[in-house]
Amino acid sequence: MLFMARARSKDNSRNKQKNIRSNVFRQKERRFKRELAPESSAKDGSAKFSFTQAKSVERLLQGIGTPEPKPLVPDDFQTEALAAIETQDVLVTAPTGSGKTWIAREEIRRLLEQKKRAWYTTPLKALTNSKYTEFSAEFGAENVGILTGDRKENWDAPLIVGTTEIYRNQLFDALRSGEQVNADFVILDEAHYLADEERGHVWEEAIILSPPRIRLLLLSATIGNAEEFAHWIEEVRGMRVRVINRAGTRPVELRAAFLAPNAQLYPLFDESGKMNREIEQFAQEENRFERRPRY
Repeated sequence: MLFMARARSKDNSRNKQKNIRSNVFRQKERRFKRELAPESSAKDGSAKFSFTQAKSVERLLQGIGTPEPKPLVPDDFQTEALAAIETQDVLVTAPTGSGKTWIAREEIRRLLEQKKRAWYTTPLKALTNSKYTEFSAEFGAENVGILTGDRKENWDAPLIVGTTEIYRNQLFDALRSGEQVNADFVILDEAHYLADEERGHVWEEAIILSPPRIRLLLLSATIGNAEEFAHWIEEVRGMRVRVINRAGTRPVELRAAFLAPNAQLYPLFDESGKMNREIEQFAQEENRFERRPRY
């Protein structure tokens, strides 16, 4: 009995010490949060722009909005590609936002009217899902299917949107079974992935294994050696390849900004194109918070 009483006494002592330490920790944690809160949160009305910053933000946001509805007038490179794809493979290089997908969409429309079939391949599941949604709204959900590692919907539709790996796998399956791939036209979006060290072989195999009866439309914004690329395709497929290069800057300008913890907006770059030095103050504040002792 004496031994049990001593054991209970020791347990009670340990529990009291544990509770004391826990209370001290909570008190220090609350104190730390109270000290940090005024510095990490902006008070109402504290986000005031200086005159210089207000002007820089005005320039950043200038012209942003919904443009007036106007009839679409295709660029010359778009109509040239659309005409060439009737009889040749076509490689289109053009900056992002210049309308490469319009070429694919108009040719898909023409093929669907002729009761033919098309494949639209992308390197990313997210992009595949986006194009599936876009084309379903454009051509009707009953005419569009999707094939990725995660999704298989309406797989027998006349237009299939899928990852390049899935299309390549169908080519291998057709070789093994002695059958034909059920497609008349294939779009290889982001065709520059051919140069990717890890996945480039997928694009290479897709191009080599596609039967000559299937016309290819290759789209990319970043192919620097388009003529060399096209010459290789001609060698492996025995088909002429038309290179259409829409040189120049992006028609849709990119603007980058930093939203600070105090709810102010800072352009990421100054007028000279260098990093905006005003943003450095927030990095310094964050480092100061990280250096604080945490209990």
